Amino acid sequence: MFEEGKLSTVKAIEIRKACTHNLKNVSVDIPRERLTVVTGPSGSGKSSLAFDTIYAEGQRRYVESLSPYARQFLSQMAKPELESIDGLSPTIAIDQRATGRNPRSTVGTATEVYDFLRLLFARIGQPHCHKCGKPIRATTVDEMVDQVMAFRPNVRFSVLAPIARDQKGDFAKELKKLKRDGFVRVMIDDDIYDLSENITLSKRKKHTILVYVDRLVNEPKIRNRLADSIELALGLSQGIVIISSIEEDDDIVFTDKHSCVDCGVTLTELAPTLFSFNNPAGACPACGGLGEVMFFDELHIVPDPTLCIREGAIAPWIRRNAPYYQQLLEAVTTKYKIDPFSPWKDLSEEHRKLILHGTNEEIEFTVEKDDRKYSFKRAYEGVVPNLERRSREYERRKRDESGDEEHDFLSDEFHRYMSRVPCPDCNGTRLRPESLHVTIGGQNIAQVSSMTISECRAFFEKTELTERQTEIADRILHEIRSKLEFMEKVGVDYLTLDRPTATLSGGEAQRTRLANQIGSALVGVTYVLDEPSIGLHQRDNDRLIETLRNLRDRGNTVVVVEHDADTIRSADYVIDMGPGAGTRGGRVVALGSPKEIAKHPTSLTGRYLSGRLSVTPPSRRRLSTSRSLVIKGAQTNNLKNIDVRIPLGLLVAVTGVSGSGKSSLIIDTLLPALKRRVYRLGNNEPASLDGIEGIHHIDKVIDIDQRPIGRTPRSNPSTFTQVFTLIRDLFSSLPESKMRGYKPGRYSFNVKGGRCEACQGDGMIRIEMNFLPDAFVKCEVCGGRRYNRETLEIRYQGKNIADILDMTANQAYEFLENHPKIRDKLATMRRVGLGYLKLGQSANTLSGGECQRLKLAKELSRRATGRTVYVLDEPTTGLHFDDVRQLMEVLNQLVDQGNTVIIIEHDLDVLKCADWIIDMGPEGGDKGGEVVACGSPEEIAKVRESHTGVYLARVLGISRTRRRRKSAG
Repeated sequence: MFEEGKLSTVKAIEIRKACTHNLKNVSVDIPRERLTVVTGPSGSGKSSLAFDTIYAEGQRRYVESLSPYARQFLSQMAKPELESIDGLSPTIAIDQRATGRNPRSTVGTATEVYDFLRLLFARIGQPHCHKCGKPIRATTVDEMVDQVMAFRPNVRFSVLAPIARDQKGDFAKELKKLKRDGFVRVMIDDDIYDLSENITLSKRKKHTILVYVDRLVNEPKIRNRLADSIELALGLSQGIVIISSIEEDDDIVFTDKHSCVDCGVTLTELAPTLFSFNNPAGACPACGGLGEVMFFDELHIVPDPTLCIREGAIAPWIRRNAPYYQQLLEAVTTKYKIDPFSPWKDLSEEHRKLILHGTNEEIEFTVEKDDRKYSFKRAYEGVVPNLERRSREYERRKRDESGDEEHDFLSDEFHRYMSRVPCPDCNGTRLRPESLHVTIGGQNIAQVSSMTISECRAFFEKTELTERQTEIADRILHEIRSKLEFMEKVGVDYLTLDRPTATLSGGEAQRTRLANQIGSALVGVTYVLDEPSIGLHQRDNDRLIETLRNLRDRGNTVVVVEHDADTIRSADYVIDMGPGAGTRGGRVVALGSPKEIAKHPTSLTGRYLSGRLSVTPPSRRRLSTSRSLVIKGAQTNNLKNIDVRIPLGLLVAVTGVSGSGKSSLIIDTLLPALKRRVYRLGNNEPASLDGIEGIHHIDKVIDIDQRPIGRTPRSNPSTFTQVFTLIRDLFSSLPESKMRGYKPGRYSFNVKGGRCEACQGDGMIRIEMNFLPDAFVKCEVCGGRRYNRETLEIRYQGKNIADILDMTANQAYEFLENHPKIRDKLATMRRVGLGYLKLGQSANTLSGGECQRLKLAKELSRRATGRTVYVLDEPTTGLHFDDVRQLMEVLNQLVDQGNTVIIIEHDLDVLKCADWIIDMGPEGGDKGGEVVACGSPEEIAKVRESHTGVYLARVLGISRTRRRRKSAG
C-alpha cells in the first residue's frame, strides 16, 4: 500500500495539511531535482496542489522578500491554506493561462526573438530607397575622398553641389546668394551659366541646379583641398555631393546621410524602434501596426438579403433603440420612394447605398417616444456612418471608464458587423515602407518574421556577412540562434515569428514560454507546468519529454500536471490524486514510480496505465453515407489548395502532427464558411476557399471551444447553462414570492432588488492592502450569501436561493428531481462529467476543459435536430483517461441522433473510437497542409506514410506491412 508520508530522502518539498480548494489535509513529499507528475481525474485537486499551493506559496515568499515599495507594483498571491511547506525553492509557473487577445503580441515578441531581430537590422541592415529600391548608405567625408583619390592620376573632375533637383521656381534669391558667397558657375538643366550673367528661370518649370564648388586634377597634394570642397558642397546641398568628370563614365553621387540621391528620400538613423510595429517610429501609419483594418461590412449589416427593411433587414437597427431607427428609415424610404416591403436584394444599388451611407440632403423626421412626437430636420446619417460614430464614441468611453461591462457588450455588438482585411498599405506586415526596405541577406524583417522557426534558423546559418557585420552581429546572432534552437526542442518549430499569440493553443503558448525558460539556464528552481503535451502529436511527445528531463538534469525540480500516458511513464515520481472529482477528490490515492502506480489496486490512473481498464473502440463503426461536406480548394495558411470530403452523420477526427493544418482546415476554413452560409451571413466564400458542397444537408453549426464562458466572477455554471433562469422562475412561482410580488429578477445577484447592496451581489468585499495582497473578506451584511435578508427568507423545501447555488450539480439534481426542465439541464452536466461543479462557482476559476464541457452540456440540453455539425477543438484537454471515456459516450450519443461531430484531436483513445479520420501532414508548417490519409482508424493504421498510423497500429494491434495511402476524397 502507498501511504501519505515522508520519502526516505530529505531532499524534498514537504507539504503538510494542505486544504486549498478541495484538498483534504493533504500531506505529501515531492522529491527535489526530479520530474514529478501529478495526475488524477478532472477536479481531483491536481491544480490545487501544484499551482494553488506549491507555486502560490513559492511566489508569495519571493514577493515578501522584496521591499514594501517594490511589492506594491507586483501582483501578489494570497497565502494558501496549509499548515507548513518546507524545502521550497523559487517557483516558476508555465501554465495554460490565456495568451491574451492583444493583437500586437506575436510569437516573435513573446519570445523576445523579434527584439533581437530589431537590434540586428538596426546595426547591420542595408537600407534601400522605398521609392526606387536603390541601396542607401551614409558615406563619411574621408570615405568620399578615398574613393575620388582612387581615380586615375591627372584626371580632371569637378565638385558639384545640387541645390535644386526637379523643383519648380525661379530661384532668383538662391542664385544671388551664391554669387555673394563667391561661387562662379552653375549648371542649370545641363547648361552651364556664369553667375555674373542675368539668369532668368521660368517659375512654372522644374529645374535642376548644380553649383560648381571646385575644379581639380587628381594629384596626391589635393587631398586636403578636396576634403574641404566636399564638406562645403555637403553644406550647400543638405548632404549630397556630385563628382563629375568627362574622363569617367558616370558621375559619382555621395551623401553623408541615409538618403537616396535620386529620390531625395531620407532615412533617420537606423534604430531598433524603426522596426517596431508597437512604436510610431516603425508602425504602418494606416493600420497603426496591427497589420489589418476593420470595416463595417454590408454582408454582416444585412445578413439576410431576402428580408425587407420592415422585416428587419438592417440587423444593427433591430436591437437597441430599434423603434427610433425604424422611424428614421420610414422617413428616408418615404422621401426617396424606396419600397420598405421589397427584399433588400431587389432594391437598386443606389437605394442600398443611400440607406447604408446616408445623404447630405436634409430630411424631415418625426419620432414618437413615450406618447410624444418630436419633429426635426437634418441630413440622414446612414447606417455605416452611424455605426462608425458610435464605435468611436465607445472607444473613447472605454478609455475613460475601463472595466465597464456594458462596454464589453457593446464591443461584441460592433464587432459582429465588421470584417477584417489585411492593411492595403503594408499588406499585413505592420511596418512602414522605410522599415521594410532595410534588408539582411536580401530579406527584410517582415520576411524573416514570416518564416517558420526552422526556416529562420536555417536562414541565419547560411546568410553570409562581411567581416565587419560579423563582428558587430556576433552576440546578437548567438542569442537569436539559441532561442530558435530552444523553440525547436519543445516542438514549436512550425510556428512563424509573426504568428499572433492570440491564435496559439494553450499547449503551444505553454511550450513557447517553456523554450524561454530553457534559454534562461536557471538552476535550483521549481517549475510547475500544466499539461504541456496539449496540442502535441504522439510523434512530437518525445522531444517535449526530453526537454523536461533537461530541466531536471540542470538541478531543477519539475512538477507537471498531466494525463498523457507517455509523460506519466517517463516521470521519476507520480502523485495520483482522487479518488473522484470535487468533494469526492482532494486526496492522494497513490505515490511512487510509474510502475508502482500501475500496480496500485485502487488507483484509477494505475488501472489505465496497466491496461486493466481502457477506452474501448466500438465493435462496429458507422459506415460512411452519401451525405457529406466537400471542401474545395482550401488554401488557408499552409493548406495546399486541397479538396477534403467530410462524411456526415459520423464521429470524424482530424489529426496530424503539430502545425500540419488541422486548425487551418476546420477552425479557419470550414467553420466560418459553414456559419456564413448556414446563418445567411452572405453567400460569398472566403478568398482562401473555392467553395463547399453539401451544406444543404445541415441546419445548424455549433463551435465548442475552450474559451472562458464569462468575463467576470459573476458568471457561473448555472447562469451559463441557463438552469439558473429556471431556478429563479421556480422561486418566483412560490406562494410567498407571489404574495410579496417577487419576480424572477428578485433572485438575480446581478441587479438591484434582491441582491445584497453592501457587496453588490459578490458575497465578498475586496480590501486593498497597498504593498500586501488584496484581502477578500466575506460580506458582513449577507455573510457571503450574495442576497439580502428578505430574498433569503423565501425557501423551497427548506432551501433558499443561496443554498441552491452552493450545491453541486449532483446534489441539485437529486434535490430538484421533481422539476423536469431543471433536472434535464443538470443531467447534461452530469453526463459530461461535471456533476462535481457547484452551480455558483465563479467561471474564471474553471479550466479550459471544464469550460468546453459546459458548452457541450449546454448544447446537449437543447433539442437535437439530427442535422447539426458540432466542432470541438481538442476536447480532451484536462481530461483523465476515465473522463475521456465519459466524453466519448456523450459524443456518440450526439452522433447516434444523426448529428455530425468533428474533433481536432491527438489523443489515441479518441482516434481509435472515431468512425472516420482525416490525417493531415505529412509534416508541420510549409511541409504540411495536405491530406496524408483518410478513412477508418483501421485503414489509417495501414498507411505507411501516416505518422498517426504508426501509433494507431500499436493500440489497435494492426500490422503495418502493407503500404497504402487513401486519397482525400
